[in-house]
Amino acid sequence: MYLTLAKLRNSMLVAIFGITGVAATTLQAEVEAGMDIKSLYDISVKSIDGEEQSLSLYRGKVALVVNTASKCGFTSQYDGLEALYQSYKDRGFVVLGFPSNDFMGQEPGSDEEIKSFCKLKYDVTFPLFSKGKVKGDQKQPVFQFLTESAKDHSGDPLWNFEKFLVNQEGQVVDRWRSITGPSSSSISNKIEELLAK
Repeated sequence: MYLTLAKLRNSMLVAIFGITGVAATTLQAEVEAGMDIKSLYDISVKSIDGEEQSLSLYRGKVALVVNTASKCGFTSQYDGLEALYQSYKDRGFVVLGFPSNDFMGQEPGSDEEIKSFCKLKYDVTFPLFSKGKVKGDQKQPVFQFLTESAKDHSGDPLWNFEKFLVNQEGQVVDRWRSITGPSSSSISNKIEELLAK
């Protein structure tokens, strides 16, 4: 079943977006217009630089969406994520990083600190977005969609660096837990399969 933002209604919408930092006014207008969210690419988010951005920018691309953290045992996966991005970006692939402090406070920094860390330590060039919730009742709309729209891949992330593979139409087609690194052939094979379509 697809996430319908219209069902959130005004007070819930403002509460959720107030926490995640996404501009509530634009999204509230979408809700009031009865806009259904049927694709990841229907959602607006806040970039790591604080600018509102529509994920429609990536429509037509295969995307690997990852909840990240700077002080996690899996933080070195930034290297593998960047390598994946560099390998496939010219063929219509993108990695989308969503920092979160939901797991044992492992992402305590500000957006500016996170961006600086990712650039200096891992030379990350793939898109990063504003820190926000990825689990629970107040999770940001991107993770509501990722964890609720596809029955076979539902449920909140259990830890940092879970990976959701989204096809060109913005639908979740696969998912891997943190323990599966970005260099896993199961991930690259699925990316190749989607890019060949």
